[in-house]
Amino acid sequence: MMRQDKFAQRLYQLRKEKALTKAKLGELTNMNPSQLSKYELNKNEPTASVIIKLCKFFNVSAGYILGLED
Repeated sequence: MMRQDKFAQRLYQLRKEKALTKAKLGELTNMNPSQLSKYELNKNEPTASVIIKLCKFFNVSAGYILGLED
């Protein structure tokens, strides 16, 4: 089971490390900024394809972004 709260924290952290707004991240990943906001606020759970897209963009493992590893 995914630790959704950890995913929300990691997504926010990764976005801030790259100094990206949600709008800019949405533009770069072809994702809706409002959906990214919902992920960061822990209001929606991402699909597998969203997780993969974000992992590729941030160059991190799925285990890391899901909070399963450091």
